[in-house]
Formats: sequence, structure tokens, C-alpha cells
Amino acid sequence: MQNEKWDFVILQEMSNGPITSEASFLENAEKLCEKIRENGAKPVFYATWAYQRGGKKLEIFGMDYDEMYQKLYEDYHLAADRNHTLIADVGKKFYELSDKVNLYADDGCHPNEKGSQIAAEIIAEVLMN
Repeated sequence: MQNEKWDFVILQEMSNGPITSEASFLENAEKLCEKIRENGAKPVFYATWAYQRGGKKLEIFGMDYDEMYQKLYEDYHLAADRNHTLIADVGKKFYELSDKVNLYADDGCHPNEKGSQIAAEIIAEVLMN
């Protein structure tokens, strides 16, 4: 960021970071937003999705799909509100489509091609507006 100028910088935490390390997530989000603005860019949070409904990865955290979605939603929106940033809420779209469309790769965590397409569309929409 110091050598090149950007209009936007997209911030994405590890998929479970806002849940497993909420305080660290919020603290570092603030620091990163400050640095991004110092360099003349706008920070944008890329809010990720809950692991696939009924998937084995959810068992690790002892929560169900709805709980993981809600916690990610709350933490990303809290970070965006505190830092007055834009948010590309891909997780919300995944949640809305979760019973209609398969958006997950075989691992139940990462997006498949359709999920990636949706994520790209949401990010583009946020940046264009």
C-alpha cells in the first residue's frame, strides 16, 4: 500500500477468526482500517459465510449453521460499524441461498464455482456503488 495507490482494500479474516478470536479480530480490523485510510484507500470488509449446513466442520466449534452465520454476521457488522467501512456481506447471501443452491466445495468450507461467482458479484456491487 505504501508503494501503490489503491481505491479500496478488501479485508477478509480467516473463516472462523471472528468467532474464535473476536477481540483480536476487532482490534486488528481497527488498526488495518487506519493504515488503509492513511494511504488514501477505503477499507471494505469481506464478510464470509458459515460452514456448510450439517457439515463436519461445524462440529468442531460446537455450533450449528444458524449460530455460526449469526456470529459471523454480528462480528463483521460490528467491525464495519466501528470503523465506518463498507461491507460486502457475502455470508448473508450464502445464508439466504443455503437451502436452494449448493455454494460449497467438497470440504464444506470454501466456495465452489457458483459460490465464488456470487462472492465476486457482491464485492463488485459494493465497490461500484
